[in-house]
Amino acid sequence: MTQRSRNTTALGLALGVVAAASLAGCGGDEPRREQALKPLMMKEQTSSVAQGTGGYVVTWAGVITNPNRWHFGENVAATVVGKDASGKEVVRMEQPLDAVPPAGSLKFTGQATASAAPVDVKVTFRPARWRQAGRIPSAFVPFPITTPITEKLGNGSYLVTGAVGNPYQKAATSLVITALLRDKDGKLIGGASTYVDDVRAGSPRRFVLTVDSLSSAGPVARTDIAARTWGSSARPYEELAMSGAMPPSTDKPKTPPFARDRGYQAMPVDSRP
Repeated sequence: MTQRSRNTTALGLALGVVAAASLAGCGGDEPRREQALKPLMMKEQTSSVAQGTGGYVVTWAGVITNPNRWHFGENVAATVVGKDASGKEVVRMEQPLDAVPPAGSLKFTGQATASAAPVDVKVTFRPARWRQAGRIPSAFVPFPITTPITEKLGNGSYLVTGAVGNPYQKAATSLVITALLRDKDGKLIGGASTYVDDVRAGSPRRFVLTVDSLSSAGPVARTDIAARTWGSSARPYEELAMSGAMPPSTDKPKTPPFARDRGYQAMPVDSRP
């Protein structure tokens, strides 16, 4: 072997060692550093107390948000504590909550009975267990709410009715419907929840619920209604998303068109020189 061949071979071996070391440093045994998950946040909460037949009825409502785009918050439980004027604890309840969707929120309500009237009620929750979503966030299509109506009853309560649809090809075995009532400033003043079963695509299910014991005497200006899958695990929601969303409707309109477009307005003629 000539001196030139030996030099060329040595140079090639050296470049190979450098390349191998570079690859080992980029994707070798060093663990990948993932961005830390942010905790769930209690965005808002409210509570009210009313005299009942067996004591005092404590009602609460709240909204928990999930700032993480790719993870469900599972096994979340709210702890509700009510204290009387002397600071004595008169009611305590732990309420299991449903899974909080990625980059979404969980609207929840609850009720308990206290032996004495609490003057201070606080809702907290334990940290979630995280589960990485099996689909992209846009695959988790929300459940549509149609024909919502909020009516004030004679006893100061509110009746909320409507229908919930299923945008997925698979039937939803059980859904939770939560209605949150707000005043003219958007402040949360009360809420209630109910359940509907076996919601199939193309067949919306009607729901009816009553909101009692509002925390404010002011009139209700807006009702926020949301539906979610029931259970502390994200599995029911993921199974629906895996089945795929229904394609958009391509049915032709069944009503005749307007003889004249009522929203039409002719543009003025431009008379500038």
